[in-house]
Amino acid sequence: MIDKVCDSPATALAGLRDGATVMIGGFGGAGQPAELIDALIEHGARELVIVNNNAGNGETGLAGLLKAGRVRKIICSFPRQVDSQVFELVPQGNLAERIRAAGAGIGGFFTPTGYGTELAKGKETREIDGRMYVFETPIHADFALIKAERGDRWGNLTYRKTARNFGPIMAMAAKTTVASVHEIVPLGELDPEAIVTPGIFVQRVVKVARTATGPAGFKQAA
Repeated sequence: MIDKVCDSPATALAGLRDGATVMIGGFGGAGQPAELIDALIEHGARELVIVNNNAGNGETGLAGLLKAGRVRKIICSFPRQVDSQVFELVPQGNLAERIRAAGAGIGGFFTPTGYGTELAKGKETREIDGRMYVFETPIHADFALIKAERGDRWGNLTYRKTARNFGPIMAMAAKTTVASVHEIVPLGELDPEAIVTPGIFVQRVVKVARTATGPAGFKQAA
């Protein structure tokens, strides 16, 4: 019997090692898997490479992970500040497409975004139909920590509104995807037409309580 449900966020992170590349979903507070981030801090893994849209706010959630000194490098489109971490800044659309490319098995793609700027330094460029493009490579991860609304024991997921954001593409780009959900339902209860992330892309599911506010006071979208 396939059962991907874990009893706690801590057990859901089993096997995560120092130096791992970890994708973390969320756009600001919307869709940020706060409980999984807290479990990652408690886990103690160091020298992590974090892939996220932004580097967190305040001192909780992802910002708390940075404050704890667990991050060697962060790949993001919007940093919180300049500090000791090494940032790889990526335009938001490029970030999403690099993650999607990893999940789709694409070896890279050309984009006009970033051409002629410091972001293109050292990268292959090419003229296509009279316009200059920059070659971008996919971003793969060892773990993806994402937040969904509902799931079943096979790992099928549905999302709520803007909390969906990077979750579906990150789930496809990681070796191990851990999804926190507010509700675990029996098999067959999720409408197949409403399932956004099929269980084949999810290895672990953990139920977390719904809270009124997220990290740093952000109102939850889910």
